Amino acid sequence: MKGILGKKIGMTQVFTKNGELIPVTVIEVEPNVITQIKTVEKDGYNAIQLGYETIISKRSNKPSEGITKKAKTTPKRFFREIRGISPEEYQLGQTLDASVFSAGDIVDVTGRSKGHGFSGVIKRHNQHTGPMGHGSQYHRGVGSLGTLLPMHVLKGKKMPGQYGNVKRTIQNLEVVEIDLENNVILVKGNVPGPKKSLVIIHTAIKNPDKKVEAPELLEYEIVEERTNNEEVTENIQEQVEEKTDENKEIEETEKSVESQEG
Repeated sequence: MKGILGKKIGMTQVFTKNGELIPVTVIEVEPNVITQIKTVEKDGYNAIQLGYETIISKRSNKPSEGITKKAKTTPKRFFREIRGISPEEYQLGQTLDASVFSAGDIVDVTGRSKGHGFSGVIKRHNQHTGPMGHGSQYHRGVGSLGTLLPMHVLKGKKMPGQYGNVKRTIQNLEVVEIDLENNVILVKGNVPGPKKSLVIIHTAIKNPDKKVEAPELLEYEIVEERTNNEEVTENIQEQVEEKTDENKEIEETEKSVESQEG
């Protein structure tokens, strides 16, 4: 089991050499610092605590400052645990980057879904509306709440309430590419949460040892800027010069004709 914390940037698409389009989520992974190592003997389970996103000291509290001082690192905004690891492989204060994973790995991504506030049953549970005519007087209501016998609403009834803003995990996602220069991981498909939200990437629970063949992506070359524009401007200048020469010849012929007529 391995994992790392990151920030969801958004979604884009990449192309393979076979012409296949792959929708991917871009996750920025800044270096994570191991702030604590927990063992079975001391804490009852094996885990590492990761610190992510550096902040100034006045935005940190004393407990988190004590943790970061022991790890000899700067204050962090987020602290999360990755369980099921072997503590012998890690050291306190060690930094982890995007190279933890490789293209073709199968991972689970955990985050908090987008919050939609207090919502009705049509938006929250995808129920149908009632008749929209003026005589209906029942357009977006809940509907029947159950039988009269129990004299109360049964548990589990789909009702209006808080929609979103809950912890969600998308399982068995494929890592398409690792960009170490920009500290970015491209994951196939979508992941929970809005843009710039914290996500946790860890080894897939159901398929920990599974690995697929990484697709061969197209590589784009950076062309020198304004080369095409310079060619266009040169062509335009040549055309303008040709036209001016033609206009001068026409003017000279007109003047010669007028002098002969006079």
